[in-house]
Amino acid sequence: MVTVLHVPHWETFDATVPGVNKRRNQDWCTAEGDGSAERPLILAVADGHGSARHARSDVGARLAVDLFAAHAREFAALASADGPDGSRSLSWLMHYARNVMPRRLVAEWRRNVLGHWQRLHEHDPDATRTAAPTDEQKLLLYGATLIGAVLTPQLFAAWQLGDGELTVVGHDGGVDLPLAPAEADLGDETESLCSREAWRLVRVHWAPIVAPARTPRFVALSTDGLSKSFASDEGFVQFMAGLDTRLSEEGVEVVRAVLPDWLAAAAQHSGDDTTLAAARRPVPGAGPAADERQTTERQ
Repeated sequence: MVTVLHVPHWETFDATVPGVNKRRNQDWCTAEGDGSAERPLILAVADGHGSARHARSDVGARLAVDLFAAHAREFAALASADGPDGSRSLSWLMHYARNVMPRRLVAEWRRNVLGHWQRLHEHDPDATRTAAPTDEQKLLLYGATLIGAVLTPQLFAAWQLGDGELTVVGHDGGVDLPLAPAEADLGDETESLCSREAWRLVRVHWAPIVAPARTPRFVALSTDGLSKSFASDEGFVQFMAGLDTRLSEEGVEVVRAVLPDWLAAAAQHSGDDTTLAAARRPVPGAGPAADERQTTERQ
């Protein structure tokens, strides 16, 4: 008897709902890929600030997510391809993740935002009658936070600027928030893509995968509309642990179907737009799809 064990790829799901009485949703998200070398897992959520002084933050959030996804694909390609002198070392990749990528993301976001502002105003007949705002004033209109993650068979890395949560459930079921700030933001103030030298404010999670069996089994990115719906941090962690359990017991399709309702209930409590982008790595031999993921051939 020969047993062939198929190691399953990541399954993704995401949803976003507007806050109570919000005219439009200022959040944006993406979840793509399966974690293979050919299709790296990419997750991202962005939260537009939404106040009057950030009147176009929904656009800023969408631009942030689209930019991150493009840079994450490039980073995953760098991690899996040889450089001019052979395979790139982990130290080279870590330097890129911690220094080069934040600079590039912020610089391109600023450039795209200013381009969007220019396109809207170049044909505005009233534009020449008033003093043009400074670039910093333009950027404020589009202010947004960003969390993004990329996972390949060899590497798990994540970046965060501003509030929201990266939640990681390890192979052993432990729940961790590796990018939680040392001190919570005060009030509604948060670090932002429109902050001065925003690239310096990016927090980075760096976790090479040294053994496939120790790869996290669940990764979730969420805007603060979800965490603020709980009375305590412990409540949020318990929710995420329960979500991991339900995924293991019932599968992604069940959770995908009910997730918008869960987020809508959270938005009722927090009053804010609420978004989750997540991925689960099915564990062979567990859950409703176990029989489909393990094949036994008799010879």
